[in-house]
Amino acid sequence: MKTQAIFCALLCSGTLLLSSCDTKTTTETAATETGAAGDMTAMDHSAMGNAATAGTSPLNASMDEMMAKMDAMKMKGNTDHDFAHMMLEHHKGAVAMADIQLRDGKDATMRQMAEKIKADQQQEIGELEAVATRLDNAPTNYQPQDPNDPFTAQMKMSMTTMMTNTPKTVANPDMNFNMLMTTHHQSAMDMAKAEVAHGKDSKLKAMAEKMIATQQKEIDAFKTWHANNADKM
Repeated sequence: MKTQAIFCALLCSGTLLLSSCDTKTTTETAATETGAAGDMTAMDHSAMGNAATAGTSPLNASMDEMMAKMDAMKMKGNTDHDFAHMMLEHHKGAVAMADIQLRDGKDATMRQMAEKIKADQQQEIGELEAVATRLDNAPTNYQPQDPNDPFTAQMKMSMTTMMTNTPKTVANPDMNFNMLMTTHHQSAMDMAKAEVAHGKDSKLKAMAEKMIATQQKEIDAFKTWHANNADKM
């Protein structure tokens, strides 16, 4: 009887603990969803979860950190202002990834590409910072909370595509850099196309067009290297 009483007490305690955990999970989920409202119609956190579980390499961690910062960013409602600020974080993520490749990578071609990407995007970061400051008081011209707004939809799609297409980690750091930076560049091109289509600032639109041309060439180079180094998968 004593043993049975102890078993019943433990069972009740476990039931209460599970109930408490369920309540906590529900509360935290609701808080997360509420807090995300208004940020480019709340970037898809479930997609970010897919990216986070894609691998545990330093490159994956760096990319996840960048996406989290972009996801949490508050949109002003001006296409040029918001593109400049989003692209700033995106470029900073590319620089961080290039630094990891230069630290861990061995392949000469991938290291050369990392050096070029770092130099190019650091220069563009300076240009984007100047533009972002200039546009701090720009008037609103789109609806970041409206999923049907063309600019909102295009920018959100660029993030969602990057999150869901994040490749799984392999053992070779050069191949990881190749695959992740290809996905990263494609996202930047998608964002830049949104600016070209819906932006108003002529200088920023010209920058976006340059980004598209430059990063398309680099994507082509990444794909060529990938095809010639399939053994590194």
